[in-house]
Amino acid sequence: MNLRQLEYFVHVAELGSFSKAALVLDIAQPALSRQVRALETELRETLLLRNGRGVRLTEAGRRLFEHGVGILQMVSRAREDMGANRDEPVGRIVIGLPPSMGRQLTLPLIDAFRRQLPRARLAIVEGLSAHIAEWIVTGRVDLGLLHNPQAAPALEITPLLDEALCLVQPAPGRRARARSRTQRGPLPLRELPGFPLIVPDRSHAIRKLIETQAMLAGIELDIAWEVASVPSIVDLVCAGYGHAVLSAGAVAASGRAAELAARPLVEPQLSSVLCLAASAHKRPTPLAHQASRLLRELVEALPMPRLSMPNRHS
Repeated sequence: MNLRQLEYFVHVAELGSFSKAALVLDIAQPALSRQVRALETELRETLLLRNGRGVRLTEAGRRLFEHGVGILQMVSRAREDMGANRDEPVGRIVIGLPPSMGRQLTLPLIDAFRRQLPRARLAIVEGLSAHIAEWIVTGRVDLGLLHNPQAAPALEITPLLDEALCLVQPAPGRRARARSRTQRGPLPLRELPGFPLIVPDRSHAIRKLIETQAMLAGIELDIAWEVASVPSIVDLVCAGYGHAVLSAGAVAASGRAAELAARPLVEPQLSSVLCLAASAHKRPTPLAHQASRLLRELVEALPMPRLSMPNRHS
């Protein structure tokens, strides 16, 4: 097995087609097929199943694909590190952002790279914090922002931002059902069961946090709907289908903050901590150092959104 064979295999797997991969790699399709077959022979495994519409990975192929992506990225980083100019980092870096941060940071991050790191290449991927953490460990992502990450030996974690969690509901005067429940001021956690909640799935950091705190408090939450997308949760809250527990930043990222009101959760106060994460087992490149600096600066510069507080008579 050699790096060229691995590169060819990864391209075929990503594109799902030998013909498409041959065009991208600028190689004749028969030669590409021979290289992949040689890899299968070397490993004594069938990696790809050919059909009339292209190819799909076998179980062995999926395992090798995961390894291959990480290996090729590590080789690329090694080359870039060896050739980097100390004063002007070069190469390619992959940054993972949760969806709420993606909407707020993608544009300023790309703009900062274009101005400050013109010789560097940036790739941004979005995913839940748990997925981004896994991608960092496997080498598919170099740096990532994570909400409430669990301590892990493979990750180096730096807290950046602490945001209070709130009960989010339609702004005063928008929905009669919301008006009947609205009160002034913070909401003690023990009163949260009185509100039907629209929550993300159990892999989401905030869902884990509120369920853990509810269990510790001995209360049972009223889960009305489970929706994976935070923007969709916000849409449902605006439409009067229930309430949500979110940070003010997540609401701001939805673009509908003016339509919503928030009550901070207290007794205990709940907060979502945004952290910068990188691999603990890889020496950071000059580009990684600069990208980390930019991420910290951009997060610190985020405007703190102000959601309206519901009044007593709404």
